[in-house]
Amino acid sequence: MTEPKPLLTVAEALSFLLSSARKITETNILPTLEANGRILAVAQTSQLDVPPVDNTSMDGYAVRAADCVSGEAVLRVSQRIPAGHVGQPLEAGCAARIFTGAMIPQGADAVVMQEVCVASKDADGDLVTVKHTPQSGEWIRRAGEDIKSGSTILAAGQRLRAQELGLAASVGLAQLPVVRKLRVAVFFTGDELAMPGDALKPGAIYNSNKFTLRGLLENLGCDITDYGIVPDTLAATRDTLRRAAAEHDLIITSGGVSVGEEDHIKPAVEAEGHINMWQIAVKPGKPLAFGEVNRAGTSTENNRAFFLGLPGNPVSSFVTFLLFVRPFILRLQGVAEVAPKAYAMRADFNLPKGDRRNEFLRAKINVEGGLDLFANQSSGVLTSTVWGDGLIDNPPGKAIAKGDIVRFISFSDLMH
Repeated sequence: MTEPKPLLTVAEALSFLLSSARKITETNILPTLEANGRILAVAQTSQLDVPPVDNTSMDGYAVRAADCVSGEAVLRVSQRIPAGHVGQPLEAGCAARIFTGAMIPQGADAVVMQEVCVASKDADGDLVTVKHTPQSGEWIRRAGEDIKSGSTILAAGQRLRAQELGLAASVGLAQLPVVRKLRVAVFFTGDELAMPGDALKPGAIYNSNKFTLRGLLENLGCDITDYGIVPDTLAATRDTLRRAAAEHDLIITSGGVSVGEEDHIKPAVEAEGHINMWQIAVKPGKPLAFGEVNRAGTSTENNRAFFLGLPGNPVSSFVTFLLFVRPFILRLQGVAEVAPKAYAMRADFNLPKGDRRNEFLRAKINVEGGLDLFANQSSGVLTSTVWGDGLIDNPPGKAIAKGDIVRFISFSDLMH
Protein backbone atom coordinates (compact mmCIF):
# COMPACT_ATOMS: atom_id res chain seq x y z
CA MET A 1 0.00 0.00 0.00
CA THR A 2 1.40 3.42 -0.99
CA GLU A 3 2.07 5.74 1.91
CA PRO A 4 0.20 9.07 1.61
CA LYS A 5 2.41 12.04 0.86
CA PRO A 6 3.04 14.29 3.85
CA LEU A 7 1.09 17.52 3.86
CA LEU A 8 2.97 20.60 2.70
CA THR A 9 3.76 23.20 5.34
CA VAL A 10 2.38 26.70 4.88
CA ALA A 11 5.87 27.97 4.04
CA GLU A 12 6.47 25.18 1.50
CA ALA A 13 3.12 25.74 -0.20
CA LEU A 14 3.58 29.51 -0.38
CA SER A 15 7.12 29.16 -1.72
CA PHE A 16 5.92 26.79 -4.44
CA LEU A 17 3.07 29.09 -5.43
CA LEU A 18 5.26 32.16 -5.68
CA SER A 19 7.98 30.37 -7.64
CA SER A 20 5.31 29.19 -10.13
CA ALA A 21 3.86 32.65 -10.79
CA ARG A 22 4.44 34.15 -14.24
CA LYS A 23 4.40 37.93 -14.07
CA ILE A 24 2.01 39.77 -16.38
CA THR A 25 4.06 41.72 -18.90
CA GLU A 26 1.36 43.75 -20.67
CA THR A 27 1.00 47.35 -19.50
CA ASN A 28 -1.46 50.22 -19.84
CA ILE A 29 -0.70 53.94 -19.79
CA LEU A 30 -3.23 55.71 -17.57
CA PRO A 31 -3.74 59.32 -16.53
CA THR A 32 -2.28 59.67 -13.05
CA LEU A 33 -5.72 60.61 -11.72
CA GLU A 34 -7.08 57.22 -12.88
CA ALA A 35 -4.23 55.02 -11.60
CA ASN A 36 -5.39 54.60 -8.00
CA GLY A 37 -5.04 50.99 -6.85
CA ARG A 38 -3.08 49.87 -9.91
CA ILE A 39 0.38 48.28 -9.92
CA LEU A 40 3.18 50.46 -11.32
CA ALA A 41 4.89 48.69 -14.22
CA VAL A 42 8.01 50.85 -14.62
CA ALA A 43 9.99 52.78 -12.00
CA GLN A 44 9.48 56.54 -12.17
CA THR A 45 12.12 59.26 -11.78
CA SER A 46 11.80 62.97 -11.18
CA GLN A 47 12.98 65.46 -13.77
CA LEU A 48 12.96 68.34 -11.30
CA ASP A 49 13.84 69.27 -7.73
CA VAL A 50 11.06 69.43 -5.15
CA PRO A 51 10.79 72.10 -3.97
CA PRO A 52 12.08 73.67 -7.18
CA VAL A 53 13.48 76.73 -5.34
CA ASP A 54 14.25 77.76 -1.76
CA ASN A 55 10.95 78.73 -0.13
CA THR A 56 9.49 79.56 3.24
CA SER A 57 7.69 77.04 5.43
CA MET A 58 6.14 79.82 7.54
CA ASP A 59 4.21 83.04 7.19
CA GLY A 60 6.52 85.80 8.41
CA TYR A 61 9.37 87.99 7.23
CA ALA A 62 12.36 87.11 5.07
CA VAL A 63 15.45 88.79 6.50
CA ARG A 64 19.21 88.86 6.54
CA ALA A 65 20.16 87.10 9.80
CA ALA A 66 23.06 89.54 10.22
CA ASP A 67 20.56 92.42 10.48
CA CYS A 68 18.76 90.80 13.43
CA VAL A 69 21.50 89.98 15.93
CA SER A 70 20.20 92.45 18.52
CA GLY A 71 16.94 90.58 19.15
CA GLU A 72 15.04 93.89 18.73
CA ALA A 73 15.93 94.83 15.16
CA VAL A 74 13.69 97.37 13.46
CA LEU A 75 13.63 96.79 9.68
CA ARG A 76 11.97 98.56 6.77
CA VAL A 77 9.40 96.29 5.00
CA SER A 78 10.41 96.70 1.38
CA GLN A 79 8.08 94.23 -0.36
CA ARG A 80 5.34 91.65 -0.03
CA ILE A 81 5.84 88.17 -1.54
CA PRO A 82 2.81 85.80 -1.73
CA ALA A 83 3.27 82.18 -2.86
CA GLY A 84 3.65 81.95 -6.62
CA HIS A 85 5.31 85.36 -6.94
CA VAL A 86 8.98 86.27 -7.33
CA GLY A 87 10.36 89.01 -5.08
CA GLN A 88 13.08 91.54 -5.66
CA PRO A 89 16.58 91.15 -4.14
CA LEU A 90 16.50 92.05 -0.44
CA GLU A 91 18.56 95.05 0.56
CA ALA A 92 20.46 95.28 3.85
CA GLY A 93 18.34 96.64 6.69
CA CYS A 94 15.11 95.54 5.03
CA ALA A 95 12.62 92.70 5.47
CA ALA A 96 10.17 91.15 3.03
CA ARG A 97 6.68 90.19 4.18
CA ILE A 98 6.45 86.59 2.96
CA PHE A 99 3.84 83.82 2.98
CA THR A 100 4.14 80.04 3.22
CA GLY A 101 5.48 78.50 0.02
CA ALA A 102 6.79 81.74 -1.43
CA MET A 103 10.26 81.91 -2.99
CA ILE A 104 13.01 83.31 -0.77
CA PRO A 105 14.27 86.55 -2.30
CA GLN A 106 17.92 86.91 -3.23
CA GLY A 107 19.92 88.26 -0.28
CA ALA A 108 17.64 86.83 2.45
CA ASP A 109 18.97 83.88 4.45
CA ALA A 110 16.31 83.37 7.13
CA VAL A 111 12.60 83.67 7.77
CA VAL A 112 11.24 84.95 11.06
CA MET A 113 7.74 83.75 11.83
CA GLN A 114 5.15 86.46 12.25
CA GLU A 115 4.39 85.52 15.88
CA VAL A 116 7.72 87.04 17.04
CA CYS A 117 7.39 90.17 14.91
CA VAL A 118 5.58 93.45 15.57
CA ALA A 119 4.41 95.45 12.57
CA SER A 120 4.29 99.25 12.67
CA LYS A 121 4.40 102.29 10.40
CA ASP A 122 6.25 105.57 10.12
CA ALA A 123 6.06 108.45 7.69
CA ASP A 124 8.01 106.50 5.08
CA GLY A 125 5.98 103.26 5.19
CA ASP A 126 5.84 99.85 6.89
CA LEU A 127 8.26 98.70 9.58
CA VAL A 128 8.73 95.45 11.49
CA THR A 129 10.40 94.87 14.84
CA VAL A 130 12.00 91.42 14.94
CA LYS A 131 11.94 90.19 18.57
CA HIS A 132 14.13 87.20 17.81
CA THR A 133 17.69 86.38 16.78
CA PRO A 134 17.30 84.09 13.75
CA GLN A 135 19.91 81.64 12.52
CA SER A 136 20.83 81.46 8.85
CA GLY A 137 18.50 78.95 7.14
CA GLU A 138 15.73 79.24 9.75
CA TRP A 139 12.28 78.26 8.37
CA ILE A 140 13.65 77.88 4.84
CA ARG A 141 12.90 74.78 2.76
CA ARG A 142 15.82 74.25 0.41
CA ALA A 143 15.45 73.39 -3.28
CA GLY A 144 15.52 69.61 -3.70
CA GLU A 145 15.02 69.03 0.02
CA ASP A 146 12.22 66.53 -0.68
CA ILE A 147 13.20 65.18 -4.13
CA LYS A 148 16.37 65.60 -6.15
CA SER A 149 16.15 65.78 -9.95
CA GLY A 150 17.07 62.39 -11.43
CA SER A 151 16.13 60.40 -8.32
CA THR A 152 13.74 57.43 -8.39
CA ILE A 153 10.50 58.35 -6.66
CA LEU A 154 8.40 55.23 -7.29
CA ALA A 155 9.61 51.64 -7.75
CA ALA A 156 8.14 49.16 -10.21
CA GLY A 157 5.72 46.77 -8.52
CA GLN A 158 4.26 49.33 -6.12
CA ARG A 159 0.53 49.46 -5.61
CA LEU A 160 -0.42 53.06 -6.28
CA ARG A 161 -2.25 54.64 -3.38
CA ALA A 162 -3.36 58.22 -2.89
CA GLN A 163 0.07 59.24 -1.57
CA GLU A 164 1.91 57.68 -4.55
CA LEU A 165 -0.39 59.52 -6.95
CA GLY A 166 0.27 62.77 -5.11
CA LEU A 167 4.01 62.16 -5.26
CA ALA A 168 3.85 61.50 -9.01
CA ALA A 169 1.84 64.66 -9.53
CA SER A 170 4.31 66.68 -7.45
CA VAL A 171 7.01 66.08 -10.08
CA GLY A 172 4.66 66.71 -13.01
CA LEU A 173 3.88 63.12 -14.07
CA ALA A 174 0.53 63.31 -15.88
CA GLN A 175 0.52 59.62 -16.90
CA LEU A 176 1.76 56.38 -15.37
CA PRO A 177 2.50 52.94 -16.85
CA VAL A 178 0.60 50.25 -14.93
CA VAL A 179 0.33 46.47 -15.18
CA ARG A 180 -2.84 45.48 -17.00
CA LYS A 181 -5.52 44.10 -14.74
CA LEU A 182 -5.31 40.41 -13.88
CA ARG A 183 -8.21 38.56 -15.52
CA VAL A 184 -9.75 36.20 -12.98
CA ALA A 185 -12.62 33.74 -13.49
CA VAL A 186 -14.53 32.46 -10.46
CA PHE A 187 -17.14 29.77 -10.04
CA PHE A 188 -18.70 27.85 -7.19
CA THR A 189 -19.68 24.21 -6.89
CA GLY A 190 -22.35 22.62 -4.77
CA ASP A 191 -25.96 21.69 -5.49
CA GLU A 192 -26.78 22.95 -1.99
CA LEU A 193 -25.89 26.55 -2.86
CA ALA A 194 -28.50 29.26 -3.32
CA MET A 195 -28.29 32.99 -3.90
CA PRO A 196 -29.49 35.60 -1.41
CA GLY A 197 -32.99 36.65 -2.39
CA ASP A 198 -33.99 33.10 -3.35
CA ALA A 199 -36.02 30.89 -1.06
CA LEU A 200 -33.94 28.24 0.71
CA LYS A 201 -34.92 24.68 -0.09
CA PRO A 202 -34.39 21.96 2.52
CA GLY A 203 -30.64 21.34 2.90
CA ALA A 204 -29.65 24.48 1.00
CA ILE A 205 -27.35 27.30 2.14
CA TYR A 206 -26.66 30.75 0.78
CA ASN A 207 -23.50 31.18 -1.28
CA SER A 208 -21.58 33.54 1.02
CA ASN A 209 -18.25 32.63 -0.59
CA LYS A 210 -19.26 34.36 -3.83
CA PHE A 211 -19.52 37.69 -2.01
CA THR A 212 -16.41 37.23 0.12
CA LEU A 213 -14.14 36.14 -2.72
CA ARG A 214 -15.37 38.73 -5.19
CA GLY A 215 -14.84 41.45 -2.60
CA LEU A 216 -11.29 40.24 -1.95
CA LEU A 217 -10.53 40.13 -5.68
CA GLU A 218 -11.93 43.62 -6.18
CA ASN A 219 -9.63 44.86 -3.40
CA LEU A 220 -6.70 43.51 -5.43
CA GLY A 221 -7.79 45.31 -8.58
CA CYS A 222 -8.70 42.22 -10.60
CA ASP A 223 -10.95 42.09 -13.66
CA ILE A 224 -13.49 39.43 -12.59
CA THR A 225 -15.76 37.12 -14.59
CA ASP A 226 -18.23 35.22 -12.43
CA TYR A 227 -19.53 31.92 -13.87
CA GLY A 228 -21.86 31.45 -10.92
CA ILE A 229 -22.86 28.17 -9.32
CA VAL A 230 -21.86 25.13 -11.42
CA PRO A 231 -23.77 21.84 -11.08
CA ASP A 232 -22.04 19.07 -9.13
CA THR A 233 -21.06 16.98 -12.14
CA LEU A 234 -17.70 16.23 -13.72
CA ALA A 235 -18.93 17.24 -17.18
CA ALA A 236 -20.27 20.63 -16.04
CA THR A 237 -17.09 21.34 -14.09
CA ARG A 238 -14.83 20.46 -17.04
CA ASP A 239 -16.90 22.57 -19.43
CA THR A 240 -16.69 25.61 -17.13
CA LEU A 241 -12.95 25.16 -16.71
CA ARG A 242 -12.46 25.11 -20.48
CA ARG A 243 -14.51 28.25 -21.01
CA ALA A 244 -12.81 30.07 -18.14
CA ALA A 245 -9.30 29.15 -19.26
CA ALA A 246 -9.84 30.59 -22.73
CA GLU A 247 -10.03 34.22 -21.57
CA HIS A 248 -8.43 34.41 -18.13
CA ASP A 249 -5.07 34.36 -16.36
CA LEU A 250 -6.39 32.67 -13.22
CA ILE A 251 -9.38 30.50 -12.32
CA ILE A 252 -10.56 30.38 -8.70
CA THR A 253 -13.17 27.96 -7.44
CA SER A 254 -14.76 27.37 -4.08
CA GLY A 255 -15.89 23.93 -2.93
CA GLY A 256 -15.48 20.46 -4.40
CA VAL A 257 -11.73 20.10 -3.72
CA SER A 258 -11.95 17.38 -1.09
CA VAL A 259 -12.07 13.62 -1.76
CA GLY A 260 -15.80 12.87 -1.66
CA GLU A 261 -17.75 11.29 -4.52
CA GLU A 262 -19.37 14.65 -5.29
CA ASP A 263 -16.07 16.58 -5.27
CA HIS A 264 -15.30 16.98 -8.96
CA ILE A 265 -12.80 19.85 -9.03
CA LYS A 266 -9.61 17.80 -8.71
CA PRO A 267 -10.44 15.20 -11.40
CA ALA A 268 -11.81 17.92 -13.69
CA VAL A 269 -8.62 19.97 -13.49
CA GLU A 270 -6.51 16.83 -13.99
CA ALA A 271 -8.55 16.05 -17.12
CA GLU A 272 -8.17 19.60 -18.51
CA GLY A 273 -4.65 20.28 -17.28
CA HIS A 274 -2.82 19.23 -14.15
CA ILE A 275 -2.71 19.64 -10.38
CA ASN A 276 0.66 20.72 -8.97
CA MET A 277 -0.23 20.97 -5.29
CA TRP A 278 -3.11 19.77 -3.23
CA GLN A 279 -3.20 19.43 0.55
CA ILE A 280 -1.56 21.74 3.07
CA ALA A 281 -0.98 21.39 6.82
CA VAL A 282 -3.05 24.47 7.61
CA LYS A 283 -6.17 25.00 9.72
CA PRO A 284 -8.61 26.13 8.51
CA GLY A 285 -8.20 25.15 4.87
CA LYS A 286 -6.40 21.83 4.40
CA PRO A 287 -7.75 21.08 0.88
CA LEU A 288 -6.26 23.75 -1.40
CA ALA A 289 -5.68 22.79 -5.03
CA PHE A 290 -3.19 24.55 -7.29
CA GLY A 291 -2.63 23.70 -10.93
CA GLU A 292 -3.05 24.87 -14.50
CA VAL A 293 -5.79 24.43 -17.11
CA ASN A 294 -4.89 24.12 -20.79
CA ARG A 295 -6.28 26.55 -23.35
CA ALA A 296 -7.57 25.41 -26.74
CA GLY A 297 -6.32 21.86 -26.29
CA THR A 298 -2.66 22.83 -25.93
CA SER A 299 -0.40 22.53 -22.92
CA THR A 300 2.45 24.97 -23.51
CA GLU A 301 3.38 27.00 -20.44
CA ASN A 302 2.20 30.30 -21.88
CA ASN A 303 -1.09 28.85 -23.06
CA ARG A 304 -2.45 27.78 -19.70
CA ALA A 305 -4.54 29.49 -17.07
CA PHE A 306 -3.53 29.09 -13.46
CA PHE A 307 -6.02 27.35 -11.20
CA LEU A 308 -6.63 27.68 -7.46
CA GLY A 309 -9.36 25.63 -5.82
CA LEU A 310 -10.39 26.82 -2.38
CA PRO A 311 -12.31 24.87 0.28
CA GLY A 312 -16.05 25.33 0.51
CA ASN A 313 -16.29 26.15 4.23
CA PRO A 314 -16.55 29.95 4.39
CA VAL A 315 -13.77 30.62 6.91
CA SER A 316 -11.48 28.12 5.19
CA SER A 317 -12.10 29.84 1.87
CA PHE A 318 -11.50 33.29 3.37
CA VAL A 319 -8.31 32.37 5.24
CA THR A 320 -6.72 30.38 2.41
CA PHE A 321 -7.39 33.26 0.05
CA LEU A 322 -5.56 35.64 2.37
CA LEU A 323 -2.65 33.27 3.00
CA PHE A 324 -2.11 31.87 -0.49
CA VAL A 325 -4.23 33.46 -3.22
CA ARG A 326 -3.50 37.06 -2.28
CA PRO A 327 0.32 36.73 -2.42
CA PHE A 328 0.06 34.67 -5.62
CA ILE A 329 -2.04 37.36 -7.30
CA LEU A 330 0.33 40.08 -6.12
CA ARG A 331 3.29 38.20 -7.58
CA LEU A 332 1.44 37.76 -10.91
CA GLN A 333 0.94 41.53 -10.88
CA GLY A 334 4.68 42.07 -10.42
CA VAL A 335 4.73 42.95 -6.72
CA ALA A 336 8.00 41.83 -5.12
CA GLU A 337 7.13 42.13 -1.41
CA VAL A 338 3.97 40.08 -0.91
CA ALA A 339 4.25 39.02 2.74
CA PRO A 340 1.90 40.82 5.13
CA LYS A 341 3.30 42.54 8.21
CA ALA A 342 3.29 40.42 11.36
CA TYR A 343 3.22 41.93 14.86
CA ALA A 344 4.42 40.45 18.15
CA MET A 345 1.45 40.81 20.50
CA ARG A 346 0.37 39.54 23.91
CA ALA A 347 -2.22 36.77 24.16
CA ASP A 348 -4.87 37.49 26.78
CA PHE A 349 -6.29 33.97 26.64
CA ASN A 350 -5.33 30.35 27.12
CA LEU A 351 -5.21 27.73 24.37
CA PRO A 352 -4.41 24.51 26.26
CA LYS A 353 -3.65 22.42 23.19
CA GLY A 354 -2.36 23.37 19.76
CA ASP A 355 -3.50 21.70 16.56
CA ARG A 356 -1.18 19.37 14.66
CA ARG A 357 -1.45 21.77 11.72
CA ASN A 358 -0.34 25.42 11.46
CA GLU A 359 -3.46 27.10 12.78
CA PHE A 360 -4.65 30.61 12.01
CA LEU A 361 -6.83 31.78 14.87
CA ARG A 362 -9.31 34.64 14.60
CA ALA A 363 -8.49 37.21 17.28
CA LYS A 364 -9.42 40.74 18.32
CA ILE A 365 -7.27 43.52 19.80
CA ASN A 366 -8.67 44.50 23.20
CA VAL A 367 -8.54 47.85 24.99
CA GLU A 368 -5.44 46.77 26.96
CA GLY A 369 -3.54 46.18 23.72
CA GLY A 370 -3.61 42.39 23.97
CA LEU A 371 -5.46 39.79 21.92
CA ASP A 372 -8.74 38.05 22.70
CA LEU A 373 -9.65 34.79 20.97
CA PHE A 374 -12.99 34.17 19.30
CA ALA A 375 -14.68 31.39 21.25
CA ASN A 376 -15.61 29.21 18.26
CA GLN A 377 -12.75 28.64 15.78
CA SER A 378 -14.78 26.36 13.49
CA SER A 379 -14.22 26.73 9.75
CA GLY A 380 -17.93 27.43 9.26
CA VAL A 381 -18.26 30.34 11.70
CA LEU A 382 -18.00 33.38 9.43
CA THR A 383 -18.92 35.73 12.29
CA SER A 384 -15.39 35.21 13.63
CA THR A 385 -13.96 37.05 10.61
CA VAL A 386 -16.23 40.05 11.18
CA TRP A 387 -15.63 40.14 14.95
CA GLY A 388 -11.87 39.72 14.64
CA ASP A 389 -9.11 42.16 13.75
CA GLY A 390 -6.84 39.53 12.26
CA LEU A 391 -5.20 36.13 12.53
CA ILE A 392 -2.81 34.60 15.04
CA ASP A 393 -0.24 32.49 13.18
CA ASN A 394 0.12 29.60 15.63
CA PRO A 395 2.74 26.91 14.81
CA PRO A 396 1.75 23.21 14.83
CA GLY A 397 1.27 21.70 18.27
CA LYS A 398 1.81 24.95 20.18
CA ALA A 399 -0.30 25.66 23.24
CA ILE A 400 -0.76 29.31 24.20
CA ALA A 401 -0.77 30.55 27.78
CA LYS A 402 -2.13 33.93 28.82
CA GLY A 403 0.71 36.44 28.57
CA ASP A 404 2.55 34.62 25.77
CA ILE A 405 3.76 36.66 22.82
CA VAL A 406 2.20 35.48 19.56
CA ARG A 407 2.51 36.40 15.87
CA PHE A 408 -0.47 38.48 14.75
CA ILE A 409 -1.41 39.45 11.18
CA SER A 410 -3.96 42.24 10.85
CA PHE A 411 -6.85 41.96 8.41
CA SER A 412 -6.12 45.56 7.39
CA ASP A 413 -2.74 44.39 6.02
CA LEU A 414 -4.34 41.46 4.21
CA MET A 415 -7.11 43.27 2.37
CA HIS A 416 -5.07 45.02 -0.33
